[in-house]
This record gives sequence, structure tokens and C-alpha cells, in this order.
Amino acid sequence: GVMVLQLPLVVTAQVDLVLLLVSLLALWTRLSHLSYPNAVVFDEVYYGQFVSLYMKRVFFIDDSGPPLGHMILALGAYLGGFDGNFVWNRIGAEYPSSVSVWSLRLLPAVCGALCVPLVYLLTLELRFSHLSALGAAVLLLLENSLIVQSRFMLLESVLIFFVLLAFFSYLRFHNAPNSSWSRYSWLLVCGASCAAAVGIKYMGVFSYLLLLGVASLHTWNLIGDRTLSVCVQCVCRFVCLLVVPVLLYVFWFYVHLSVLNRSGPHDQLMSSAFQASLQGGLSRITQGQPLEVAYGSQVTLRSSASQPIPCWLHSHKANYPIRYENGRGSSHQQQVTCYPFKDVNNWWIIKDPGRQKLVVGSPPRPVRHGDVIQLVHGMTSRFLNSHDVAAPMSPHAQEVSGYIDFNVSMAAQNLWRVDISNREAESEVWKTILSEVRLVHVNTSAVLKLSGVSLPDWGFRQLEVVAEKLFKGHSSSLGWTVEEHRYGTSQEQKEREAELHSPTHIDVDRKFSFWAKFLELQWKMLTVKQEDSEHKYSSSPLEWITMETNIAYWLHSSTNAQIHLIGNPVSWGVANLSLLAYQLLAAVYLVRRRRGFKDLPDGAWGQFVCLGGVCVGGWLVNFVPFLLMEKTLFLYHYLPALCYLYLLSPALLEHAHTHLLSSVTHQRALCLCVSAVLLSVFLSYRTFCPLTYGSPELSANQLQGLRWRDTWDILYRRR
Repeated sequence: GVMVLQLPLVVTAQVDLVLLLVSLLALWTRLSHLSYPNAVVFDEVYYGQFVSLYMKRVFFIDDSGPPLGHMILALGAYLGGFDGNFVWNRIGAEYPSSVSVWSLRLLPAVCGALCVPLVYLLTLELRFSHLSALGAAVLLLLENSLIVQSRFMLLESVLIFFVLLAFFSYLRFHNAPNSSWSRYSWLLVCGASCAAAVGIKYMGVFSYLLLLGVASLHTWNLIGDRTLSVCVQCVCRFVCLLVVPVLLYVFWFYVHLSVLNRSGPHDQLMSSAFQASLQGGLSRITQGQPLEVAYGSQVTLRSSASQPIPCWLHSHKANYPIRYENGRGSSHQQQVTCYPFKDVNNWWIIKDPGRQKLVVGSPPRPVRHGDVIQLVHGMTSRFLNSHDVAAPMSPHAQEVSGYIDFNVSMAAQNLWRVDISNREAESEVWKTILSEVRLVHVNTSAVLKLSGVSLPDWGFRQLEVVAEKLFKGHSSSLGWTVEEHRYGTSQEQKEREAELHSPTHIDVDRKFSFWAKFLELQWKMLTVKQEDSEHKYSSSPLEWITMETNIAYWLHSSTNAQIHLIGNPVSWGVANLSLLAYQLLAAVYLVRRRRGFKDLPDGAWGQFVCLGGVCVGGWLVNFVPFLLMEKTLFLYHYLPALCYLYLLSPALLEHAHTHLLSSVTHQRALCLCVSAVLLSVFLSYRTFCPLTYGSPELSANQLQGLRWRDTWDILYRRR
């Protein structure tokens, strides 16, 4: 609006009431009952892990995109006082009352709501009428799939918001009179929005490139204008649209790396120098520690499996119970577990079976692939042992214990063969951090393995370690890596305990610059591939256009209440028709212009081309790349492309109304058709509301009636 200040102080403001109304409706559709369902919905289980790690300031790497999106979600969680203590392990898990679900979902919902007024304003900047703007806003407002995607802790709505903001602010800048310098603030907003879009998901890159293309064309035309000081304008555009986004993109990483300064489960992917720059990680460990494991070495053995959580081979002064709850017996020897925290009881000593010494000789004798060793627990001096007794939680595997001789004819079986699975030579030396070893039990050929099952209270809920006979197959739960390591110097138990309690080395501050960290992290993000798994709800891009696929986001544990990602079928139909219509119309216009018929005045033609460039171009750059991608895709990947079509539909109708229909009767007929379509859009929205908001709960027959397509997967319980 325009503010005019006079004396006496009178404020005159122009407010677009229609814009205000659609904004309020958008906020209402996106924000009402935001904390329902009070359970983890679909991909919240994925993003939630990262939010928790932010709250704990623990470093992580996510190959699906840059960090800004996670930071925005984490900000919402932080404002709601979330402490990160929630285990995101399954969809449908209830949130405890201590978690403010509303604040976790607030920012995506607000961004989703703001997309509606943005589309309204964007239509106006494309030089179409307020009526078209209202049409576009209504299509977005009543789009069930966008509502669902906005109401949970997901990133699509935030991405769409910044993409729309970038185009709006760019066109606002472009349409402003040349004389005003204040218009460059819009260009800055545009650059910042582009950086944000790219910083949320790499998909944002395509919209950014499209915007750069449009801006380059405009700049090229500008260079031809002899009346302006072109140089300054070009430099301003270059700075705002290229330099600013790049700097901001790096800035997101700077914030990300400044916040996440503690070591965590993903350290292992990074170089040692990177890990050493994190608190509590290898920095405490690796400096000055010997590379080669020798007889007499004191080591902590970390399981190579990061599932369920990273942990270290551990023992303590507690024995297996004589009988388990199900009546099976145990050896009653000392418990050996895997413990997810650093602890003095994680230290083991590598012993040569032929010698008594527990210290490293000089020179040290390195342990090589194929050597047979014994492992002595540092604090209790028990030998790592396995025998033909069933393990507590995995009875098909052997129990692993710290050997205690109860004089009951159970001989010690404590010899283990070192098998370096990532060796390059046959007599390779066992190396700290670099070597992944399997420990093969000599007497039974079973392999030391983390089963991943939690022990009951008698085992302090630590993770079970077993020895399992394996014939084939490589699994990370069989591998162990030496992480902390020092050459033992004390033979006496008391001195050794003091040695184990002391830190491994003197801290030296290592400088590892932000740029080095940024480049390494960026490279890792682009090259680390999490294994792509087929997903029950994954789909191919061609199924999106006709919406042959849906995604069940949430299902109530006992009733038929459920939430699905299903678009508004009428709106999708309108979007597809308008895409086709534009392309046919453009083809006809181009052929006729080539033949010398000018159907449109220059202004209207320019407007028509600009509409196609932004909307059809936007749809193409956000849809075609998916046809070439190998990754697992879902229906929600189509939402950014869809928004461009909703922008296109009303504007195209207005174009037809103004330039193609000459008689009043035809124009009235068009208006009637449009009203009928809008009504059916609304009715279709109402019909699918129960699947959008998860309430009211429907009966099995009603749910059956909502299966408009046979390919949709709607779940129901027969009562």
C-alpha cells in the first residue's frame, strides 16, 4: 500500500482486501489444528533426526540437500523449546507431551500459507488482472496436496515459498520505473531468495537457473538501450543475482558448521582432519596416537555398524544371570556388551597368546592379518571368550563373555584370529581407524558380531554382542575398528587402571580452516550416496501428471482416520489443460506471426511470452530433470512444478477472454464455465478434506468412495 504522511498526522493506507482475505484463509487452512495428529508423520521421521542433532549441536551430513532447510526446521523446534531428546525411529510414533509439535511444524506451515498471497502478487507482476490473481490464489489455497505438505515438518512448502518470492521480487524490480534506486532492494531480496531456495533443496537450482535466464534476456535488451547508463545497471544485476546468492549459500554452511561443533555418528565419512576439528570426536583421540596396533596395545573397538547407534565393545563387573526369564541357562560369566558412550570399560588390551606380557615391547611387534590374539579387558583383566552356549537375546548365536573359571569343566576358549576385511596385502598390519577387522573365534569359527538387540535391565539396556557362524556375506555388524589407541606401559593392574583413566594424549589445537571444511563437506554431500531403496510409495514422474499415485502419510493406530498426499483432482486437470492449451496457442501464434499476421499487439505478445517463460519454463525445469534422475522419487517432488501451472491457468483464461473471444456471449459463456470449474475445485477440495486433515474419521465405505483411481492406495479397517 501507499503511505501518505500529512500534518496534522493523518495516515492513509491502501489495503487490498481480497489479498488480505486470501491470506487469512491460507493461514487458517494451513495452521488450524496443526499439532494433530500428535504422531510422527511420514518424512518427519527423516527430518526429525537432523533437528535433534541440531539441538544437541552434533555434526551430521545429509546427502539430500544443503543445510538451510534443516536449519529452518531446527529453528522452529528451538523456539518451541525442543531439547532433541526424542528417538525418531518409526512413522506413527506418538510425540510425548514434552515435545511442542505445533512449533516443529509451524515454519513450514507459515511458508505454505504465504505462498497463496505470493501467487496473487506474482500474477499482478506478470501484468494480469486482480481477478486472475484471485484465481491463482484460490487454486493454491484449495490444493489438498500443498496443504498436507505444508502442515508437517517437511521442506517442499518452504522451497516453493522462496522460489515464488524470488520470481515475485525479480519481476517487481523489473517492472519498477528505471529512475527509482529503491527497486534494487527488490533485486537483493531476489538474490537472497534464490540462495535460500538452493540452500533448502538442490531442486531449487533449476528455478534459479531459469530466473538467471530471464534476467539475462532482460539485461541483453537493456544493453541495447542507448539512453541509460548501462554499465552500473549490469554490475548491480551481476552482484545481486550471482555474487550475493553464492556468498549466502556459503554463509548457510558457515552457520551450519558453527552450530554443529560436536562429533557424532557421521564423523566417519569425513577426513581425520575434519573430525579432529569437532569437539569430543577424534580430536581428543588421534593426535599423537600410534598408527599400528601391536601386542600390548590398549585399544577401544568401535563397531562398524552405525545401526542402531554407534557403540564400543565393552565389559563390566556384572555376570550373565544363571537363568534367563524363559528358563534357558547361561555360563554366568562376565557380560560383554556394546556400549554407545565413551567409557573406561571400553578399553581392551591386545595380548600375544604365547607370552604373559601386557605391555608393548621395544620395538613394538605389530599385529598382522591372520594373527591369533587374545583380548584382555583392561579394568577387570577378563579374557574375551566365546563358547557353545546360546546368547541371551539371540539364541541361534553363541554367547560372548569375559572368562571366569568356575571349575565346572568349561574350558577357556579365548583365542581370536584377526581378519582385516579391507586389507590391500595378505600380511597387512592392523591400523588404527583405517582397518576394519573381523575377530574370528578360533575354536568355533564364529565371528564376533553386534546383534543390535538391547539387553534387559540385568544388562543395563546395553547392546548384545554375540559370536555367529557365518558362511558368506559381508555385514557392517561384523566389523570392528580400533578408534582410541595407545601403547601400554604398565604391567601391574593398579598402574594400568590409572593409565586407562588418563587422557590418551596432550591436546594440541589444530587449525582447519572454514573453507577447507566447507569444500570437503560440499564434496561429500554431492558424492556420498545413501543406498537407494525401493519404497512402497515411490513413483515415476509420468505418474505425477495424471496423479496415478498417492502416499499414505499417517494412519491412526486404531481407527480409520488417516492422512494422504492426494492432490485436488479437478485442479490437477485444470493445470494439465492449461499447459496443453498454452503450448498449442503459442504454436499457432508463432506460425501465424511467421506468416506475417499479427494477432496480438506488441505489449500483449510480450506479456504472453513472459507468462510462458516463467510458468511453462518453471514447470519444465522442475519436471524434466526428474525424468533423468536415478533416485527414488515421490509425488511431493512434483509440487513446485504444479505451482507454476496454477500460476499459468487463470492468466491464460484472462488472455483468452481479452484477446480471443470477441463476442459478449462467448465471454459470458467463459465466465460461467470458469465459475463452474471453481465450484467443482471447491467441492473436490471439500471431498478430500478428511484425507487432508485426518479428521473427521470416515467409514470403510466412504473411504472406498474416495478411491477415484484404482491405483490409489487407501487403507481401511473393516469394522
